[in-house]
Amino acid sequence: MRTYQELLKTPEFAPLLVSTAAHVAALTVSGLALGTLVYDATGSPLLAALSMFGPKLAQIIGASVLLSAADRLPPRAATVGLALFFAVATTALAMPGLSVGAIFAILSVQGMVGSVGGGVRYGLLTEIVPAEGYLLGRSVLNMCAGSLQICGYALGGVLVNVLTPREALLTGAALYVVAAAVARIGLARRPPRAKGRPSASETWRTNARLWAAKPQRRVYLALWVPNGLVVGCESLFVSYAPHDAGLLFAFAAVGMLAGDTLTGRFLPGHWRARFGAPPMLLLLAAPYLIFVLHPALPVALAAVTVGSIGFSANLLLQERLMSLIPSELRGHAFGLHSSGMLTAQGVAAAVAGGIAQVTSPATAMTVMAAASVAVTLALTPGLRRLGPAAAGVLIGRDADRRLTDTGKDLRPTDTA
Repeated sequence: MRTYQELLKTPEFAPLLVSTAAHVAALTVSGLALGTLVYDATGSPLLAALSMFGPKLAQIIGASVLLSAADRLPPRAATVGLALFFAVATTALAMPGLSVGAIFAILSVQGMVGSVGGGVRYGLLTEIVPAEGYLLGRSVLNMCAGSLQICGYALGGVLVNVLTPREALLTGAALYVVAAAVARIGLARRPPRAKGRPSASETWRTNARLWAAKPQRRVYLALWVPNGLVVGCESLFVSYAPHDAGLLFAFAAVGMLAGDTLTGRFLPGHWRARFGAPPMLLLLAAPYLIFVLHPALPVALAAVTVGSIGFSANLLLQERLMSLIPSELRGHAFGLHSSGMLTAQGVAAAVAGGIAQVTSPATAMTVMAAASVAVTLALTPGLRRLGPAAAGVLIGRDADRRLTDTGKDLRPTDTA
């Protein structure tokens, strides 16, 4: 499967795409509104960053106790239920007179429950499209997310300035309801991918199994840390340019859209196997180093656009991850990827906000970008040792044999 036409003709892919798009639009509109609301109330770069990205810190709790539900709940029911929960939580955030403490309490619960969402959504994608179509399907979802982020941040910026942040939050809540409705109508009922009931103990066992093998561990670290550090840079857009933050977010989304388009549709398989993700991870962080010069808005927009092309490294790393994971664990595996990535982003936002609090947003962005470059350089040798077999060349039944019951990878080339 190498064309968009083939992909869009696949039954149920379009409803999954539209539901995901509505969810992303809701997230961007409500996120920008909430960040603006908290910054206006407190004047704190740290609290503004945490209001937008802090809920991701709670993902680690959800990933520790709830993630086994990603493969053990009916996918359609889980997708609908999660969207409705986000609608209710976002409506609560729009209540007048809500204290900052209450806002963060709601966001923490939202982050915990949301930890299951990535596993449900991307596990379902592996059922809707064949294995060889996963990269293209995931890239289209990412492209859609990038486009909706552009529109969502633009719409959020308009709503925040023309209406109020609280009214923008209610718009986000309505979009979550749309996501739930599309999923309920367009997706077919499916049984859970794995047997048994969700439990904290099963979540722990499967997490340990996925983390025990060195190849998976390398891929997870590459998915989580460099990406998270750069999102720490993005979390400071509001405090770096309070009146132009929506523009910075929108241009970053343009870069992400371009990168996912090029990587998902046009990058040949032998290039993916030969070079892998490290060059894209370096591209992701390096342009942000220019913020040490406190650049004017046009230069800052160019830097974030070019840098965000590097987010497409996640596609290559997810392709590697899928080649290493048995089919019955893919929802959990992708949920662990999503939760770990979002947790890393939340930690990075907190660190970046703390550095900005005592220095400046520009200085903090430069520090986070330099750290991302350093981590990528440290991870590169291990990722290169994974070889082409982990770059999506071997999938299907071969991938199902990657893990034994103890979680060890059986390929001798990966034991070094």
